[in-house]
Amino acid sequence: MQKPSEVAPITELLGLGNHSARKSYYPELAARLDELERERNRYKWLFEHAVHGIFQARLNDGICAANPALARMLGYDDPEQVLWSHTDLAQHLFVGGAEELEFIRQVLRERNGLFGYETQLRRRDGGHLDVMMNLLHKPDEHHLVEGFVADITERKQAQRRLQQLNDELERRVTERTEELLATNRHLQQEIAQRESVEQALREARDAAEEANRSKDKFLAAASHDLLQPMNAARLLISTLRERTLPVAEHALVERAHQALEGAEELLSDLLDISRLDQAAVEPDLDVYTLDELLSPLASEFLPVAEAAGLRLQTHIPPLSISTDARLLGRILRNLLSNACRYTADGGVLLGARKRGDSVRLEIWDTGRGIPEDQLDAIFLEFNQLGVTRGSARQGVGLGLAIVDRIARILGTRVQVRSRLGRGSVFFLDVPLVAQAPSRRIVTPLPTLGDPLPGSRLLVLDNESTILLSMAALLGQWGCEVLTAKCAEEAIEALEGMPPQAILADYHLDDGLTGCEVIAQVRAHFDGQRIPTVMITADRSELCVRELQEQGIPLLNKPVKPGKLRAVLSQLLQ
Repeated sequence: MQKPSEVAPITELLGLGNHSARKSYYPELAARLDELERERNRYKWLFEHAVHGIFQARLNDGICAANPALARMLGYDDPEQVLWSHTDLAQHLFVGGAEELEFIRQVLRERNGLFGYETQLRRRDGGHLDVMMNLLHKPDEHHLVEGFVADITERKQAQRRLQQLNDELERRVTERTEELLATNRHLQQEIAQRESVEQALREARDAAEEANRSKDKFLAAASHDLLQPMNAARLLISTLRERTLPVAEHALVERAHQALEGAEELLSDLLDISRLDQAAVEPDLDVYTLDELLSPLASEFLPVAEAAGLRLQTHIPPLSISTDARLLGRILRNLLSNACRYTADGGVLLGARKRGDSVRLEIWDTGRGIPEDQLDAIFLEFNQLGVTRGSARQGVGLGLAIVDRIARILGTRVQVRSRLGRGSVFFLDVPLVAQAPSRRIVTPLPTLGDPLPGSRLLVLDNESTILLSMAALLGQWGCEVLTAKCAEEAIEALEGMPPQAILADYHLDDGLTGCEVIAQVRAHFDGQRIPTVMITADRSELCVRELQEQGIPLLNKPVKPGKLRAVLSQLLQ
């Protein structure tokens, strides 16, 4: 039997004591019971209405409770349908099967929890569901496991789509990279081929330029060598022309003279083309009045025009220009010569007019005109319009090509307008100068008659034929002619008496120039400044400038007898 004093406290504690004791503890117990009921209802409500799946399971027995959300995730209508046993879990729930289920059980035994575990669950329709599970193991005698399941299918799909996009992007990048690499290789091949072609073109250009230079040098050398015997032939022909001959012989001499004229014109043009192509001509610019430049041309071509039955008119305004008188004169002479040559009747006009800050020089003719489609072709080498027979050919078609090149050297260009049957006009623009140049007025020496007869002349040349030809022509003019090939022969031939004038070739034997031999002859006569004229086939700028610096007149081979006589007469006077 227990003691009352011992029984009372226990009954009071359990609420089984007297009425006062029950009355004292009942409210507190009822409140606690209500709170537990509310907590149970809240947990039940959360369990049934949770968005994520919730289940309770035992490690060895399978799922013992599941909420509707988990059933809906798996495609079932009733949570009772997903209460699978341990064996059924591997078959109906986990895609990984028994191996995955065993892995989960092993982890839960070791850690009492598995959080953030991503896996795939089977749906009722056979599909798969991507989920993330948080599992909490309560290691009591029942081995209860509470699980929380979140559907991450959309996130996984998004990840897979992103991965696909990344894979696609990487694939496209790889393909594009391969395309770029292929393109780059192709470009490198093209660049290499282009460099090879450019190198070949450079080599071809260099070879062509070298061939052109060789051609020019050969042409200049050949023309120079041809001019030497031609000069001798001209001198001999000129000597015969001045003699009284029978009519038949005189006609033969004239024909030979005309043949030489044509050959000389061809060689002179070839030499000019060669020098211009080698850029060996540089302009010597100065200021000139139009009257200084155009009046001598008008006087020179007046008899030419009259001989062709043409009228030559001029219009020369009081203007000044900056140009190279020699080069511009060559252009105008060529254009005037063509105008007189290709105009059958009518006239030729040499004129100028102001156009802004330049002066336009014009040469008009009333010739046959030039077709519109041939206006550019006339400036090509060896091109003559309307010539179909050799007998009708005049010149070789180099004149306008030379004109075009000289114009480019002067910084301008020759242009042409023409009308068939009415005539043509050639024109070019030269810079206008506001102030006229101040020229020293040279008073011409009084003419004292023909100074040549009796004159003692020394001829220097390394060609025996030219010495003989020059001696014959000058002797016919009444001169006393002494010939020599070098300074020693010259001094010996002069016999201590200086000549009245020296006619020298520029290039002599042993690399000597006429200037050097002339200096030796002058030195022999105590530095006496003997008048000299240089006759040479060398048309280079170096030769021209050297003679200009020494004040020695220059005549180019083949020398024209009339010009030679005029120069000698001027020197002797």
